[in-house]
Amino acid sequence: MAKNYQNYLSKVPKHKQGIVWSQNDDGTVTLDVENKGVFNKIAQKFFKKPKISHIRLDENGSLIWRLIDGKKDILKIGELAENCFGEKVHPTYERLVKFLEVLNNCKFIEWQK
Repeated sequence: MAKNYQNYLSKVPKHKQGIVWSQNDDGTVTLDVENKGVFNKIAQKFFKKPKISHIRLDENGSLIWRLIDGKKDILKIGELAENCFGEKVHPTYERLVKFLEVLNNCKFIEWQK
């Protein structure tokens, strides 16, 4: 595991309040995100962009999303992902940290204080 990820492993992610999600019949997760703001309103009106975007996560992302509970740290989430998917998730922590950074940048999660 790369050294720069070690400080990250004790961080605890949680779903951002207001994010609506559902589990599909195949076990994957879909996030329903409302497109707010002036630019989104313009795009909705003139370019027929949807008011709500439906973001379907793949099998790995869906598992991680369901494991995020505001209690488990990244180390524990990675262990559980490896138990479920084995080598399919390798390199586990590098991929997990990158995925969580994307979720954080999109404002789907935040870090427990």
